[in-house]
Amino acid sequence: MGMVADESVILTTDVIATVASFCWERSMVSADHCLTQLADQCIALLTQHGKERVIAPVLDAALGCRVERVAGYDTDLLGTFTRDIPRAGTQIEAARRKARIGMELAGLSLGLASEGSFGPDPFAGMFPWNVEFLIFIDDLREIEVVGVAEGKAASAYHLAEDWTAVEVFARKVGFPGHYLVLRPEGEGDPRIRKGITAWSELEAAYAWAVMQSTNGRVFLEVDHRAHANPTRMDNIRLAAEDLVRKLLSQCSACGAPGFWIIERVAGLPCGDCGAPTREIRAEIHGCIKCGHRVTRERTDRQYADPGRCAYCNP
Repeated sequence: MGMVADESVILTTDVIATVASFCWERSMVSADHCLTQLADQCIALLTQHGKERVIAPVLDAALGCRVERVAGYDTDLLGTFTRDIPRAGTQIEAARRKARIGMELAGLSLGLASEGSFGPDPFAGMFPWNVEFLIFIDDLREIEVVGVAEGKAASAYHLAEDWTAVEVFARKVGFPGHYLVLRPEGEGDPRIRKGITAWSELEAAYAWAVMQSTNGRVFLEVDHRAHANPTRMDNIRLAAEDLVRKLLSQCSACGAPGFWIIERVAGLPCGDCGAPTREIRAEIHGCIKCGHRVTRERTDRQYADPGRCAYCNP
């Protein structure tokens, strides 16, 4: 936990410096004032999978708040990655429901919750991909702000015919750093062993599954729960950093946090013919509270590469 906390504080310090400069340049509310809104406030975080280890250091250091882990509720009842309990609703709906439960249990008006999803990467569809949402709910200001992070995932499965195949798969996915889940026969078998963390446990679970299996095969998959999947935990930390950036960015009209990009406008002119391209020309920032909007033209580039132009490079 110590190493993770130290990394989070260092990264968060960079976030504060970046956003403070941004607020000054855009004549927005100063970063010092941004910090006072949540300073010394308690924020409920409902989790039973250790997410507080990467979320709390980031938010506490950047905002001066106190993220408090809330226990007393089995979050697996809201859905499991092993599919024995399906998740109801969308990813963001599940995160919101989890945050609300934590706020109610803790009796707090501020709440946090994280929810992840796994699937193919959005570019080529060839690699496992993880998307993490971290929702912040503030009932006093009546706002919700969502931090997002995504990246390659530690996610894989294999139907093993013998122990050698089990060993090969386990080493390939980074076991025991990443925990394993095991079932007899196939993916749909309701008999399951979760949270396998050591080779001795894996051997015992394999022996059990082979005895239960009528076809002699054993289904293995990477455990996707946060405490069992360091790769996913890194993405949760990045989602916390994204949430901090958004909370530190306040609306110049009403002062509400979460003044962030709501739309990107294409049309950056071609550097050769001047025709509009699909490259981003501007970003529209919007307030989630009062609806105030500001269009910010791109400053890093004035023209697009002709290779991105439909006329110069049809």
